[in-house]
Amino acid sequence: QVQLVESGGGLVQPGGSLRLSCAASGRTSNIVKMDWYRQASGKERELVASITISGTTNYVDSVKGRFTISRDNGMNTVYLQMHSLKPEDTAVYYCRSRMAWGQNLWGQGTQVTVSS
Repeated sequence: QVQLVESGGGLVQPGGSLRLSCAASGRTSNIVKMDWYRQASGKERELVASITISGTTNYVDSVKGRFTISRDNGMNTVYLQMHSLKPEDTAVYYCRSRMAWGQNLWGQGTQVTVSS
């Protein structure tokens, strides 16, 4: 099994930056893809960014050019560097791991609030 723990959320002013981390433990060698999702209050959860074991990345249009997903030590830690934050980026951010056998596992989430 794999456990995911997110960190790095907080309160930031518009235009500011944050870096989220997702630390994976357990059978991390079986992770083939990691995603960052977010869910704003009253809205559905949306995929923000993803990175595969080969390093391929994808982003939702609303964060392209502002957010960067990266990984360290294989898939043990995945980051989401966020710049030029906007109030509409306010949400709970979750990381999700896709296992080689198709299972998806979720972290507990970290709150990001963009407000002056």
